[in-house]
Amino acid sequence: MMLSVAAKKILGTFTLDAQFELPTPGVVALFGRSGCGKSTLVNVIAGLLKASGRVALDDAVLLDTAQNIDIPPERRRIGYVFQEARLFPHFNVAGNLKYAARRAPVPAFVTFDSVIDLLDLKLLMSRRTHQLSGGERQRVAIGRALLSQPRLLLLDEPLASLDASRREEFLPYLEVLRDQLAIPMVYVSHNFDEVLRLATHLVLMESGRTIAQGGIADMSLNSGVRAIIGADAVGAIVDGTVLGLDPSSGLTRVGVGRGELKVLSETTAPGAKLRVQLLARDLIVATRAPQQLSVRNILTGIVTAVTGDEGDADLIAIDIGGTTIMARVTHAATRELKLTAGLPVWALVKSVSLRSHAFEAARPAAGARGYSTLEPK
Repeated sequence: MMLSVAAKKILGTFTLDAQFELPTPGVVALFGRSGCGKSTLVNVIAGLLKASGRVALDDAVLLDTAQNIDIPPERRRIGYVFQEARLFPHFNVAGNLKYAARRAPVPAFVTFDSVIDLLDLKLLMSRRTHQLSGGERQRVAIGRALLSQPRLLLLDEPLASLDASRREEFLPYLEVLRDQLAIPMVYVSHNFDEVLRLATHLVLMESGRTIAQGGIADMSLNSGVRAIIGADAVGAIVDGTVLGLDPSSGLTRVGVGRGELKVLSETTAPGAKLRVQLLARDLIVATRAPQQLSVRNILTGIVTAVTGDEGDADLIAIDIGGTTIMARVTHAATRELKLTAGLPVWALVKSVSLRSHAFEAARPAAGARGYSTLEPK
């Protein structure tokens, strides 16, 4: 099952010429600098902006200008969450949700009660929209989108209007949607922390074009992504499996590649999936087996590449067993340690430097794939 998008559109001096094809279900993040065309591409997918090309979700073709197919936006079964919630001010929360539920096709695979539970809306139902915080309004907007029974959910920078603390409160709700529902999502953002926590795949955009795409782990190593996020945020995203709790340290043991990391995590159940970010700046590289150190995390690997970075540093790519991590070291250290491809090394990282997030794959909800066939009119 795939989401396939190819779109061309000229808007004044701006030209959109973008394409990607990625598996579903999952969260596809459209990532790039402001003005690169992320929102424009999402509007084409939604049918809100006319363009030439082809858009298909699994076996449903939503747009194919070569075949004269262009399904109207209201018949595409797409839920759209904008930067601003755009709720009906004359309805309370319950009224906004019921409006979407009444207009949705039947049978419903996302129920009214499940949306209230997933998004923790029970105590908000009688409130008017002006009585809601920014994060609460966005939760209601997502609930309304879900109750339209979408085959695809589009989120155009839904956290852009929230401050840092509200953003942290809101992100877990998006993680719940990703992990408990099988509705494919396209998530627009230029905030890499959000992408790290939510995305399964990333599409990198620049000046209206898609210049790279792939799984989030591979794309975290992409030079174009590194150029956007800056040296301090460069690193590798590693998907691991919880092995259990380390009783001596109280940290969670996570298997990655051939090795093991100990991280701070609320998820301790063996077998659970955990995504760990290892920043290149936090890794120390040794060419001899380290001894008598306070560092708890030591991974063995093989240098696969040495890339000159901006400034006085190199990026050292290290294979730790089918998984690549990156370390940022000075040019002087690269010379003195003779770091070259093929060299066995040890990578050291402090547990307190690691960031981890639970990451469970969604299972298709009952009826979620029971879409009616769309025919062009």
